[in-house]
Amino acid sequence: MEFTESQIQRLREFGEGVYDSQFKTPEEREKAFAEIFNELSSKNDRSVKDMIARPERHLISRLEADLAEVLTKEGFIEVKTPVIISKAALEKMTITKESQLYRQVFSIDEKRCLRPMLAPNLYFVMRKLRDKTSGPVRIFEMGSCFRKESRSNNHLEEFTMLNLVELGPAGNTTDRLKDLISKVMDRTGLEYRMVEECSEVYKMTLDVEVNGVEVASGAVGPHSLDKAHDIHEAWCGAGFGIERLLMEMQNKSNIKKVGKSLVYLNGAKID
Repeated sequence: MEFTESQIQRLREFGEGVYDSQFKTPEEREKAFAEIFNELSSKNDRSVKDMIARPERHLISRLEADLAEVLTKEGFIEVKTPVIISKAALEKMTITKESQLYRQVFSIDEKRCLRPMLAPNLYFVMRKLRDKTSGPVRIFEMGSCFRKESRSNNHLEEFTMLNLVELGPAGNTTDRLKDLISKVMDRTGLEYRMVEECSEVYKMTLDVEVNGVEVASGAVGPHSLDKAHDIHEAWCGAGFGIERLLMEMQNKSNIKKVGKSLVYLNGAKID
């Protein structure tokens, strides 16, 4: 016999091992479970006490600071925009009541919702800044997005995105996109690969995968979305899931351990 589903779930709340041992009797299984659980629980308690003794910023904040430093040195301006957006802004992204993504949107009322992505606001800011300069416009934002997600180790209903976009890049836009992705990913220290994928919104994207998990997605323009936003130049941009990057950086099997939580703090269970 093996560990029960509830025992495996309990162990995975504290550890990252593969708990597939075989046992001859229930007593043998219960003894093994108690030993592993006590070891994991003690290790978890030490992690919490270490955080109390040596305070640091949250994992999300630390990664945000690292990546912001990379992008500002590259000439990008950080922007902060509202999390409440109009549904009309989503329609400009072709996210209408008929689309699959619309069903994941958290509505506030008939006209407003919580943003499921950063792109609508970045389009707006990018267009305004274009009126002020003839050179490249480089902006990025890091902030919360919201989607109704099914239960998954890789999904959160509130998650943190880093979106960057460069309007009017010099040279080939795809090459520039790959260059910007590399600058961000190199800071994480993760090994990754880029693959072309289909997207509901952007049609074709250049995705970034780490250990088979998508951690980022990029696109280039001119694009069919641009006209609705009064954008008429080439551009390149990418969105990175901060928690997904952290999940891989911290070798966690569940994204909830590194996300915004009342149960976990920097990967340690406090509940």
